[in-house]
Amino acid sequence: MAGRFSRREIEALQAIVERGNLTAAAAELQEKLKSLEDTPLDITIMGESGAGKSSFINAILGLHDDDEGAAKTGVTQTTMEPMAYPHPRLPNVKIWDLPGIGTKNFQADKYPNQVNFKKYDFFIIISATRFTSHHITLAREIHKMGKRFYYVRSKVDNDLNAEKRKKNFNEARTLQEIRENCIKNLREAGEASPQVFLLCSWELANYDFQLLQETLENELDDQKRHVFILAMPNISAKILEKKKAELQEHIWAVALSSCAIGAVPVPGLSLACDVAILVFHMKRYCMAFGLDDESLTRLAQQVDKPVAELKSVIKKSPLASAITKEFVLTVLSRSLCGALMVVELILNFVPVLGSLAGGVISFVTMRAILTPQVQHGAPWAFRTPPLSCHLTL
Repeated sequence: MAGRFSRREIEALQAIVERGNLTAAAAELQEKLKSLEDTPLDITIMGESGAGKSSFINAILGLHDDDEGAAKTGVTQTTMEPMAYPHPRLPNVKIWDLPGIGTKNFQADKYPNQVNFKKYDFFIIISATRFTSHHITLAREIHKMGKRFYYVRSKVDNDLNAEKRKKNFNEARTLQEIRENCIKNLREAGEASPQVFLLCSWELANYDFQLLQETLENELDDQKRHVFILAMPNISAKILEKKKAELQEHIWAVALSSCAIGAVPVPGLSLACDVAILVFHMKRYCMAFGLDDESLTRLAQQVDKPVAELKSVIKKSPLASAITKEFVLTVLSRSLCGALMVVELILNFVPVLGSLAGGVISFVTMRAILTPQVQHGAPWAFRTPPLSCHLTL
C-alpha cells in the first residue's frame, strides 16, 4: 500500500496540476499542514478533591508523579486554580487540572464561571467513590454549551483489592457491580442515560481506558482527533496502530506539499525545502513513538535499565536527536531518492516537463523516506517493558 498512489492522492495531484498556480498551491498545502500541527486541544479533568485527577493527568501525559512538569498529587486539595499541563511532546495539547468541586471556595453553582468552561474542548468528570448532584450540575452546564463530558470512576484497583479478601471473588462481576452502582447514583441525581468508564491511573491499559479513548476519538472533529491520537501514551498495540495509521495518512499530505514545491521551476528550491521538511517530520514521528531522549529516559526508569541499553537495541529507526540536515542528506545520497532528486534538479531547467517531473519526484521521495520510519517506529513503541521484548528489533 505504501508504494501505490491512492485515488485521493491522485485526485489531489491532478487538482494541483490543473490549477496552474503551483506556488499558491504549495503555500496553501503548507498552511493546511501547519494548521493541523498547531491545532490546540484542551482536555479538562474535573471532580471532587482527592478523586485522583492529578494522577490521571500524569498517566495521560506519560509522567510519574514526581517528574518535572507533572501535576501535583497529595492527600489534601492541591489544585486551587485551573492549572494547565502541556503535553511533553505536543505543546499545543494541554490537560487542565481544575479545582475540586463542592469545597468552600468552589461551590457547584458558581463553578462554571470560576473556571471558564468555554475554553475547553471536552470534560472528564472523575469520582473515586460515588457521583453526586454536584457532578450532575456541572454536566448540565457543560451540556448547555454544546460540549461533551464523560464520567470516569477512578481508583477501581482499590475496590478490587478490597474485594479480593472475600470468598468467591470475581473481578468481572465486581467491576460490573461498581459500574451499576455508579449508574444508579447518577440516575438518582438526575442523569437520564449515563455512561461510566472505570479506570485506574496506575494501570491505564486496563479496564475501560481503551473504550474511553475510542469514544473520544469518535466524537472529536478530524483535526482534533489527529492531535488526540498522537498525544495518547504508548500503552497498547491498538494505540500504536492508530498512531501509525494517522501518520501514514499524514505522510501523503506532507508528500503532496513537497510535490507542489517541487513543481515550482526554481533550481535548488525543492531540494532545500525537502530536506527541511524531512528533518521536521522525521523528528515529529520519532517523538510520537517515544524515540527521543526524554521518552527513553522515562522508559529506562520504568524498566530499571540503563538508557544506553535501550538505545543499543534500536536498529531500524533513528532517534530524534540524530535527525539533522546532514543525516537526511546522507540518507538521500544512499538511496534511489538521492538519484531522483539529482534528476529533479536537472529537470528544473526544462520548462513544463521539469516542473511536472520535479513535483512527482518530490512526492515519491517524501513517501519513500517517511513511510519506513513510521513502519519501524510503531513496532519499537509497542515493544515497551519488559526490556526482553526489545531484543527482537
